[in-house]
Amino acid sequence: MPNSTATAVERPEQRRNKGFEDTHQQMIETAVRLISAKGVDSLSIAAIARAMNINRTTVYYHFDSRDALLEAVKHWSAEQLARGLAVALPQQERMDFVTRFVLENPALIKLWIDDFIAPGDIRTRYPMWDALVEGMAATFAARPPEEPVDAEIYCVMLLTSAIIGPRVFINSVDPASDIDTVVQRFRQEQQRMLRHDALFRER
Repeated sequence: MPNSTATAVERPEQRRNKGFEDTHQQMIETAVRLISAKGVDSLSIAAIARAMNINRTTVYYHFDSRDALLEAVKHWSAEQLARGLAVALPQQERMDFVTRFVLENPALIKLWIDDFIAPGDIRTRYPMWDALVEGMAATFAARPPEEPVDAEIYCVMLLTSAIIGPRVFINSVDPASDIDTVVQRFRQEQQRMLRHDALFRER
């Protein structure tokens, strides 16, 4: 009997926690859609409540301010970009994922770039930073000593070109180009550059 009582107490708590997490994620995804459709100025607690047909008090239960909601959106964007840079994925797949995400989410990427270049520890915005630098340093350790490579600088250049480059291209170089074409062109050039530095391997 005690065991069944404990189970009866635990299950509603588990359902409540899952419900809270699901609603929390829905709010972030709703915020992402609002920003993507109407720009960052459209984001507010009231706008989330209207879009989800819920009371503003419910939104405040999850996010105590618009700034807190905006931080959650930035974190979500960083997680998506980190997924595209996960070493477990084939290199070509990672390249395509990042370029496409950057091109399809201009408002989110602008937010992320503003945060990315602001003062502060990069690891809070890009959790895989240390692993990226260590991986590059290990790869370059085998190069001739007369060609030393600064792994940190190399990673800054790599990440910047991958995230800012596609937006510069489609905004200023060839605005008429479609996303699939830009993804393909960036992949080909990124692979050429990485082959030059002996970092690209076909899988």
